[in-house]
Amino acid sequence: MAGEATSWQKEQISRAYVHALASQGGYTVGEWNVDKDGVDVTLRDRGLMVDFQLKCTQSPRVIRGGYSFDLDIETYDKLRSTERSAPGHLVLLVVPPNLELWVTQHSDSVVLACHGYWACLHGRDSVASRATTAISLPEEQQLSVKSMRDMFNMARSILLSGSTAVN
Repeated sequence: MAGEATSWQKEQISRAYVHALASQGGYTVGEWNVDKDGVDVTLRDRGLMVDFQLKCTQSPRVIRGGYSFDLDIETYDKLRSTERSAPGHLVLLVVPPNLELWVTQHSDSVVLACHGYWACLHGRDSVASRATTAISLPEEQQLSVKSMRDMFNMARSILLSGSTAVN
């Protein structure tokens, strides 16, 4: 089944990737059956929350030092809002062009051949565009258990400081 994957396949591999990392980190994952608020999944850690909008691509736009993804303005505005109970993040999962290579099953393991990147949109400025805005996802912001911990620390900081923007 080589070739371009369907949107539901991309969504499911993205969810599986986030679930695997969150499980390893000890975080719970809440999934939303309606993407009305620009959020696909919410991670929780002892009352703190972070929201993720998940995107997946087989052909990422590579820029110097990472990737770029065109996010629709409606979702961007929802995720950047400071009137949220959890900071909004864009998560981009990069998968191989060949769907058959996404998951490899061995007798003692299952390997996901993908990697994810994140960008916190909380408190970002509005943009003039009416369609999309390019979001930079630096390669040093690879989605990992450690980066999830950092996101929770940022959420704690926002909550305790009453801050409306993140540097």
